[in-house]
Amino acid sequence: MLEKLIWIGCLSYFVIGLAHVVLGSILPVLLQHYDRSYSAGGELIFSQFAGFLAGVLVSPLLNRRFGKRGGILIATGLLFCAEIAYAFLPPWGWMYVIAVAAGFGFGMIEAVIGTIIIAAVTEGTAVAMSRLEVLFGVGALLMPLAASPLIAAGQWRLAFLIVAACSLLSLLFWAKSRFGPLDSALNERPARPDRAAAAEAGTTRRLSLPYKGKQWVVLGLFILFFFLYVGTEMSLVNFMPAIFIAKLGMSEAAAALTVTFFWLAMSAGRLFAGVIAEKISYRIYVLVSCFAALLLLVIFPFAGHRLAAFAIILLLGLFMSGIFSIALVFSSKLLPGAEESTPSIMIASGGIGGAVLPLLTGWSMDHMQIAQTSGLLAAFAALLFLLSVTAWRIG
Repeated sequence: MLEKLIWIGCLSYFVIGLAHVVLGSILPVLLQHYDRSYSAGGELIFSQFAGFLAGVLVSPLLNRRFGKRGGILIATGLLFCAEIAYAFLPPWGWMYVIAVAAGFGFGMIEAVIGTIIIAAVTEGTAVAMSRLEVLFGVGALLMPLAASPLIAAGQWRLAFLIVAACSLLSLLFWAKSRFGPLDSALNERPARPDRAAAAEAGTTRRLSLPYKGKQWVVLGLFILFFFLYVGTEMSLVNFMPAIFIAKLGMSEAAAALTVTFFWLAMSAGRLFAGVIAEKISYRIYVLVSCFAALLLLVIFPFAGHRLAAFAIILLLGLFMSGIFSIALVFSSKLLPGAEESTPSIMIASGGIGGAVLPLLTGWSMDHMQIAQTSGLLAAFAALLFLLSVTAWRIG
């Protein structure tokens, strides 16, 4: 039953992968349709990840009210509705509202499933999380692959309907599947304390946090780490086509495939990330991966040929492939006793980074040269490497 839970979780992560990159895959033509700048595109991505953050933060409340399965059903249903709304191409102002709803949906899905897997899988946790991340990567690479011919045919809005259809399939699986003894944990709705008990224990309970002493330093370190990592990754996947169009003069349909190459390498790397990390240790894996990402982003502005640029993108995807999942497990292992809260905090931190850094990247696309925008991404990676060095010393 645990294996069944993991595979349905993989389906949900596949949907999240689609939803994460659908905007970036069609962003140039979407902005052209609305006659908007890349700064506006950054604002749209900011709105989506603001919703993502809200979904992560609100997920514990909805889980207590409806159970974890109920929370996943609500979030998946919201994502389905948002993607349908995207496809109608409403007035630009409404796109921000829809982006918030979509982000809320896939943010909550990611937080709930990540928490379930880390709590349920006691051995080989990194392998289980890597399996989820592989399906995330598959979704993220297939979306731009599908978007490219849709853009060429002038039917790019159908990309949103692909995400909606997969969301509906995931919704049906979660609604109809049974997981034996795990069902009680998925459907559990913790009883609310009565008002008298709440009044008596209120202050103590509010201050009863699972982190103590030096754990707060570790928590702060990984909050910054996930902020930078997810922000850098989302800046890459959402603006990579635009960077290739401006840097190498590629067509919009061909540039959309750059994201596919990136996620193809991501997915391939995630097949082995968990096994490698278990063998060489989480801290060494994270350190080496961050150093390689920094080196590649420093080299990228000097790649003047398409083949060289694509090679760097492939290597970048390969080395960044396991950072998120392995760092998530790494942080949870360094903070024992807080396995229920740490994944949600880290995913929320990533959500903030995924909102703020693409906003900054979108601004740089409008006001700076492409080489300077690439340098900004390298600066993000440099900070990420410094944090990984600190984590390596702690771990």
